[in-house]
Amino acid sequence: MADLRVTGHLVIPAAELHERFSRSSGPGGQGVNTTDSRVELSFDVARSPSIPPWLRDRVLARLSSRLVGGVLTVVASEHRAQLANRAAARQRLAALLRAAAEPPPAKRRPTKPTRGAKERRLAEKRRRAATKRGRRATDDD
Repeated sequence: MADLRVTGHLVIPAAELHERFSRSSGPGGQGVNTTDSRVELSFDVARSPSIPPWLRDRVLARLSSRLVGGVLTVVASEHRAQLANRAAARQRLAALLRAAAEPPPAKRRPTKPTRGAKERRLAEKRRRAATKRGRRATDDD
């Protein structure tokens, strides 16, 4: 098993990944009850030396709902072949870690509408009000 490249700077060594295989549900024909094609890929985020401490805090916070004891587990069982499920699990784990490692979005800078924009808005309001005023029925009794 090769190292898992998450980003250009973050690479998870294969030794830190733990794979477990079990029987998968779904189609499989004669080999359905004998092939362990379901893959559980686990990675200990909390104790991994390959994630820098400043990044580990961010990843732990963003993946807190998916972690059990600091370990992130991804399951793949959509393919009939174990090799395909292993590749799918690795891709899924890399995508989760990539999304969790992204820097936070830039803060929103509050802006005010320009004077011209305010004037255009008010002029349009006056124009609409005049249009609606012209549609009203008048009582000339």
